[in-house]
Amino acid sequence: MFKQSLIASALISIIGAAPAYAAQLTGKVVDANNQPLSNATIHLHGKSKSVKSDKFGQFTIELDADSQLHISKPNYLDHRINVTEEQGFVRVELTPTSVESIVVYSSALHKNSMEMTSPVSVLSGDELKNRAKPTLGETLKGQPGINASYFGPVSSSPIIRGLDGPRVKITQNGLDSSDASRVGPDHANTNDSLAAQQIEVLRGPATLLYGSGAIGGVVNVVDNRIPTDVIESLQGAADYSHDTNSNTNTYAVLLESGFDGFNFHFDGVKRKGGDYETPNFALPHDEHEEHEHEHEGEDHAHEAEEHETEYTNRVDNTFIDSEQFNLGTSYVGDHLTVGFSYGRVDTDYGIPAHSHIGHDHNHEHEEGHDHEEESVFARVKQDRWQGLVNYAVHSDWLESVGLRVGYTDYEHAEIEDGNIGTVFENDTTELRLTAEHRLGEWHGTVGYHFSDSDYAANGEEAFTPSTNTKTHALYILEERRFGDFTLELGARVEDYQLSSKGNQLEAYEEDHEHEGEHDHDHDHGGNLDNGFISYDLEMTNLSLSIGGVYDFADGQNVAVSLSRSERAPLTAELLSNGIHIATSTYELGLGYELEGDHLHFEPQDVEQETSNNLDISFRKFSGDFGYTVNFFYNDIENFYYQALTDYIYSPEHGLEVADHAHEGAVPVFKFESSDAKLYGLEFDAHYKLSNFARVKVFGDSLTAKLDNDEYLPRIPSNKLGLDYEHSYENLTANFTVTHYFKQDNIASYESETKGYTLVDMSFNYDFEFMGSDMVGYVNLDNLTDELGFVHSSFIKEQAPLPGRNIKLGIRGYF
Repeated sequence: MFKQSLIASALISIIGAAPAYAAQLTGKVVDANNQPLSNATIHLHGKSKSVKSDKFGQFTIELDADSQLHISKPNYLDHRINVTEEQGFVRVELTPTSVESIVVYSSALHKNSMEMTSPVSVLSGDELKNRAKPTLGETLKGQPGINASYFGPVSSSPIIRGLDGPRVKITQNGLDSSDASRVGPDHANTNDSLAAQQIEVLRGPATLLYGSGAIGGVVNVVDNRIPTDVIESLQGAADYSHDTNSNTNTYAVLLESGFDGFNFHFDGVKRKGGDYETPNFALPHDEHEEHEHEHEGEDHAHEAEEHETEYTNRVDNTFIDSEQFNLGTSYVGDHLTVGFSYGRVDTDYGIPAHSHIGHDHNHEHEEGHDHEEESVFARVKQDRWQGLVNYAVHSDWLESVGLRVGYTDYEHAEIEDGNIGTVFENDTTELRLTAEHRLGEWHGTVGYHFSDSDYAANGEEAFTPSTNTKTHALYILEERRFGDFTLELGARVEDYQLSSKGNQLEAYEEDHEHEGEHDHDHDHGGNLDNGFISYDLEMTNLSLSIGGVYDFADGQNVAVSLSRSERAPLTAELLSNGIHIATSTYELGLGYELEGDHLHFEPQDVEQETSNNLDISFRKFSGDFGYTVNFFYNDIENFYYQALTDYIYSPEHGLEVADHAHEGAVPVFKFESSDAKLYGLEFDAHYKLSNFARVKVFGDSLTAKLDNDEYLPRIPSNKLGLDYEHSYENLTANFTVTHYFKQDNIASYESETKGYTLVDMSFNYDFEFMGSDMVGYVNLDNLTDELGFVHSSFIKEQAPLPGRNIKLGIRGYF
């Protein structure tokens, strides 16, 4: 793969062999009162590098052709200005915005969040660092339209508008994070918020750039592990925080340096903590025991009545012990930017509510306790290499050519009583080649995207087969400005290939071809458990989009986006066949059919999942009052979902009709496809009360139904929040109240989830120490110690949200 990178670099260098003579352009960035604005980003269109304005608002950048400058700064509207080599000096005035406006790296066309046709949220700067949690789901769940799957606080993935798992792509600098978080909710993603510059969430289908796995949206973690700006001196940051609830200590460090265009980067995060505490809650009853009491004699029934409900105020086996670091280097020249990085993740974390027959899982994890003795925990290791080549051509039509490559070696081992149980592995190679161009009045990008993923699972919990998934895709995204209206068009064609190896299921079907229809004496469990079958699937996924942004007034616009996106099933959706211990279910994929006590593999009728999505956004981002309101309607054909069957599974009896219960039996869920509709709204409104105070109201609402009018399972509760921020000199205080409504729009086999209200406060104090800028911060989470259950969690009754927590931290910059 990296040979390809080197070859591409050499070819691009040949293209740029012609000499270029750079001219210097100086400038000054000011506000409406002619006061200098520091730390504004000045980006030369078509190039990867940028410069920052100094404390006097001044900057210098080199030009080798007439071009366009893109000037951006948080809380100010982006400004674009055409410049020439002979110009010499330029003055730029930025207009403040009431809604945060940040350049979105995943947009591909250098747009900020207020210019996008599709809704986007961005967390960055100190706000991101203060909100950072061990998982992306917990870090982002307060954003409108975004929630978390919540398999405990250390395994929680983002849910976007009710969609997660295989429908939400999690990327790092535009390349897939390539872990196993889409296989099951107990598998944590490997991206750490503290190592990020910003985190971007693209709502709605983002399949044009990122593939069919982004049919529900994209979470892109942006870091500087491959520096694309010139670093001229040693700079960095350090952070330490302590969480009282779980006794967690977190250390983070960032170091960057450079000389004569060569840059170096290092960042690292270490986090260690114990089980988290909750308000007192009742542990769920064992359903099997209840069933036995119902059908046994009066003595047993009397015992059941006398059985006292067990309460606890701690969720066992939720510890975390994590270390990760990233090393990167780059060369940034006038035309060429080339870089390479390596990242390593080593994380152990407990898996709550992870039960096995005959296993005891009531050990407590305390600080200093050896988690080798814990019942079940995950040990995650990941090595990640990335390469970048970008060449600014600056011809009349071709602006730049970029290449990103990545290789990820991932392993997730589940340790049971000190022994390795099941091991999940995923080796992924990915390449993205893009060409940014201008053709007349059209500006856009065309690209080729390749991905090759080798997934393997070995052990008693390997409910999905080892699979190779390969995609080749071509895509194009174009935009054109017509006065106050910007039109955007896009298309992607993707060749999707899935190949898996089979085992004993083929023999099982042959042996039982002539058996009776209901032979319950036969031990089906030994034959059906992990009974995978070899299978090859090839589909062509087509995605199309059209959208536009109309600036109908100063600082106001409306954006409309219409897209049609196709997705082929992933391994877990198509070929699952086994016990998924984490969710206490037996899972069967789309390709299987149950007839009596026989299991058949019949994938002929599997069709692509197709999303027809409409987004309408209204935005006001100037003046003291601003807002963003998004309305969406997603009509999905052949929506893949898990349906509860009339079967149960136990190791002793195998698969059988659930007319009576067995010890250790679990329900059988089978993936089905049916048309579905998801629709709702998200809003975020700000009002500036004074130069020191700001109030914000935010919320979301979602309805998700199948065509038979049944609700989809585990759909997040609606939420409504109020946020008040007050600044005085060096102190900033924030007060947030978020109410999660009762969720009673549920699937037939679900239980309702009560509503709850979370009250959070934070205080930041900026000061200087020995010439370095420092920030001391205190976060008070769940101040009222509210008991909250997350409806979107598979283990909501066993793992409520953490109780009151005080987070103390200090951060320094140099």
